[in-house]
Amino acid sequence: MSINIPPRADQPIARTLISPERFGQIDPLPVTMLEEAGVECVFNPYGRILIESDMKELISGCDSIIGGAEPITAAVMECAPELRFISRCSVGLDSVDLLEARKRSIPVSYVPGANAQAVTELTVSHVLTLLRGVKEADSSLRAGKWIRVMGRSLEELTVGIIGIGRIGKRVARHLSAFGAKIIANDLEPDTAFGEELGIEWVEKERLFKKADVVCLHVPVTPLSRYVVSRESIATMKPDAVLINTARGGLVDEAALAEALRSGKLGGAALDVFEKEPYDGELTGIENCILTCHMGASSRSSRLRMEIQAAENLICFLKGEPVPRLVPDAEYAIQAMAADAN
Repeated sequence: MSINIPPRADQPIARTLISPERFGQIDPLPVTMLEEAGVECVFNPYGRILIESDMKELISGCDSIIGGAEPITAAVMECAPELRFISRCSVGLDSVDLLEARKRSIPVSYVPGANAQAVTELTVSHVLTLLRGVKEADSSLRAGKWIRVMGRSLEELTVGIIGIGRIGKRVARHLSAFGAKIIANDLEPDTAFGEELGIEWVEKERLFKKADVVCLHVPVTPLSRYVVSRESIATMKPDAVLINTARGGLVDEAALAEALRSGKLGGAALDVFEKEPYDGELTGIENCILTCHMGASSRSSRLRMEIQAAENLICFLKGEPVPRLVPDAEYAIQAMAADAN
């Protein structure tokens, strides 16, 4: 079924809910673009990520959404019978019920690639911080101790990357430039890119066993959920480190906490969690870096995402082809997940 649904001339878009709390704060340009296109903007008044009840309240009377991490569920859509377009100001689609949107003939767009450089930079910074013991050195110095932590250099290590897409490729380029050997796993390996960087394509089981650093760059699907499980952690090197800047749900957080506490894993850095905001047991573990889903939170990345989200909506408003409609494959992933449940 095609998802390129043209706008209906008898129902022009007039009012959009902008649910991300900081939309337009870096630069007013995205809001100006919308207003000049005749869009009335309804902003998030709470200064935080909205929950479903907030969305149901605010969506009333709106016929479009520019959304971030907020839930756009069937219940939310039910509260907006006029809803005709969803523009995601992000790449991940976990928070949108794509199947319900399709049932209601509501096209969904997103901004793939807009945050790739920012997420890559956070990933690389987490890798380097863990390997060089920056967190430990900082803590000890603040405690009045002068301890030179003996870290490890990437030139002596193997980095395993699960998911060689927009972000995974950038991470591979950056870390290989430090001299790391790259091994990778992907459902559809880009052999030309692999040859360029000398990447060895391996099964996930071998990747967990051989890698000193494991980086995750895949969406959450029935195939990837808990890809870092108790069993896979048990096969990893005891001094290996894990980096997840992709999606919560890829890592069994309880199993990870147990492995870190017992010394069966060298360290971890997580920017995403199954339940956010996160307040679980990993907060009490020293050799674990935790950040608050801020991979895309650089000024240039955020502005690019907002501009592209506004562009998508404006194109739909004008009856022009929307440049970044969510592809059929993403709907298939959600359908697979629904069948699995």
